[in-house]
Amino acid sequence: MIDEAEFQDALACYKRDFVRKQWPREKWKWEAVKWFQDHWDMEAEDFAGMLDASLSKTSILLAASNNYPKQMIVDFAQAAPEEVRDMFRQLFDEKQDVIDRIVSFKEKSVTLLDRYRGGAKNHYQTENAISVYLWLHYPDKYYIYKYGEIKAAIQKLGGDAHFVKGRYEENLRNFYRIYDEVCAKLSSDDEMKHLLQSQLTDTCYPDSALKTLTSDFGFYISRYLVNPTPVPTVPEPEPIVSSGKSNYWFLTANPRIWSMSSQAVGEVQAFTLLNDNGHKRRIYQNFLDAKAGDRVIGYESSPSKKIVALLEVSQAQDGEMIYFKKLEGLSAPIDFATFRDTKELQSMEYFNMTQGTLFKLSENEYDCLMDMIREENPAPRVNEPYAAYTKTDFLKDVYMSEDKYDRLVSVMKRKKNMILQGAPGVGKTFAAERLAYSMLGKKDTSHVSLIQFHQNYSYEDFIMGYRPTENGFALTPGVFYEFCQKAQQHPREDYFFLIDEINRGNMSKIFGELLMLIENSYRGKPVKLSSNGESFTVPEKLYVIGMMNTADRSLAMIDYALRRRFSFIELEPGFETEGFKAYQKGLGNEIFDKLVVAGGGGVWGGENKLVVAVERLNEEIKNDSSLGKGFCIGHSYFCGLKNPKDCTVSWMREVVEYDILPMLEEYWFDSPAQVAKWESELRGVLA
Repeated sequence: MIDEAEFQDALACYKRDFVRKQWPREKWKWEAVKWFQDHWDMEAEDFAGMLDASLSKTSILLAASNNYPKQMIVDFAQAAPEEVRDMFRQLFDEKQDVIDRIVSFKEKSVTLLDRYRGGAKNHYQTENAISVYLWLHYPDKYYIYKYGEIKAAIQKLGGDAHFVKGRYEENLRNFYRIYDEVCAKLSSDDEMKHLLQSQLTDTCYPDSALKTLTSDFGFYISRYLVNPTPVPTVPEPEPIVSSGKSNYWFLTANPRIWSMSSQAVGEVQAFTLLNDNGHKRRIYQNFLDAKAGDRVIGYESSPSKKIVALLEVSQAQDGEMIYFKKLEGLSAPIDFATFRDTKELQSMEYFNMTQGTLFKLSENEYDCLMDMIREENPAPRVNEPYAAYTKTDFLKDVYMSEDKYDRLVSVMKRKKNMILQGAPGVGKTFAAERLAYSMLGKKDTSHVSLIQFHQNYSYEDFIMGYRPTENGFALTPGVFYEFCQKAQQHPREDYFFLIDEINRGNMSKIFGELLMLIENSYRGKPVKLSSNGESFTVPEKLYVIGMMNTADRSLAMIDYALRRRFSFIELEPGFETEGFKAYQKGLGNEIFDKLVVAGGGGVWGGENKLVVAVERLNEEIKNDSSLGKGFCIGHSYFCGLKNPKDCTVSWMREVVEYDILPMLEEYWFDSPAQVAKWESELRGVLA
């Protein structure tokens, strides 16, 4: 249930702005429905032409910076008209569940995409686009679905639904349920219905069920009440997809006022055409010339003085505002000094004007800057398909109980910083990576970074420091700084930073002032870095997982200040887990059983379960006062075999001779008789 007070507050604002501000800008939605209804013909001989015409008023909904579903579906209708016709016929079949229809349409679109475009990722059909088709065809039943919009609406209105990126089916069902509730409330408000009726013309769909009004109400909340953006008072021209040759721009911003580096990818920033004094921006003509789709290089002025982002003009000026959408954040920003003295850039308008905000770039200047950017910032992979990875997958791969996995996830979400510690071979690094994938829901390697500490690892390597270049030394960001910058571009998504051998480095010196910022309560709060004086923050949804080998005698104690900022989880040998038992059973190797099971040839289960040889060894290690459980032999030494044929005597002998026995010699360096005992027992199994 949505909050009644918050709903009434939002509705009051909507009524206030509806006639004078909202309707002139958004009337096109009602016109788009009417146009579609008048031009749609499922049986049209020229299906592609009909489709193109009927969708021609919805370009703003079916085209964005890197997503063109309308053009895609029209192109595919030209290539395979009957196949696409059948896709729409099934989508509009009300005898089937709506979510099933959306999923089916999306899957069939992917098939067409692979067939005709080689899987090009800028033409895919999203849930948003498919919801638009449903809304246009059944305007008295469906709404326009936008993930960010519904999340913002819920933020304002309250309610019991949770929207999680990637959970499309759950999100859609919650979306329809909530908007049905909102629609019912709007339907009971006579004043709102009267306002709508007073503005409708013959070119508009009558919207008697108020479904389009509900969609517009949600859009209004997301744009003006949750993330306020001034609403222009002049009517907006009919939205169109820009065509023709693009312009290129160099946009400067004061990071204290507008931080492009902190702006989320996909977020749109409105920029006024007038300054605070009400005067036109310098080089005002540039703002008038900029059109939707133009590419923009984003530069932050002093104190940053760096190119930090790539943007586009998402919407041309409307008399009061121009809109810039962030396409990509640069994890390795380009310093002013790097491009200042470049010969090809000497004629840049930016260098020849004393003041200004939006400067023209020639195509050659833009290409030159992009070459510099791509040298340090390779183009990101867009919409790369990552394999799904669930809790079930984790428990299959990592030999751990379900209860312990649930505790790991709970602690991780609460603390955000965790150290996995344990004996050699318990699979700490493997478990950390799989934990990250399971929390992401997919094997998304772009959201996971793994490094290893060592005794010479420094703050300069980790955060920022001066490094030698061809011209001397330059201040260069470290791996954690760059990863935080990357995560900051997608604030609603999880990122995982993994540190192997975390206690081998001087952690207090490596983390520096970030020691405070990694604490959960300080996430998202900025601090000035000692290295460059710039503001920096650790994103709220970035998780840090360290791995620590408890058997390493050379390691110093962990600083208490750092220890209290991490939760410590002990990982133990997993021989008794159901996963390892299944793994051993799957190998079905008698000699392997003789190695891991004392007496040979035993099977798992039953009261007479044979004693595991390595567990007997581990029991002796745990009871040794000079060692303890942190020195036990982990199960991973015996894992990793995909094919039972690979479980050979030679492989098992290598594990014993080159992994286990050298470790025992180190453990019992002052007790050769103890080593000899286990040498005899383990080698005897393989004799």
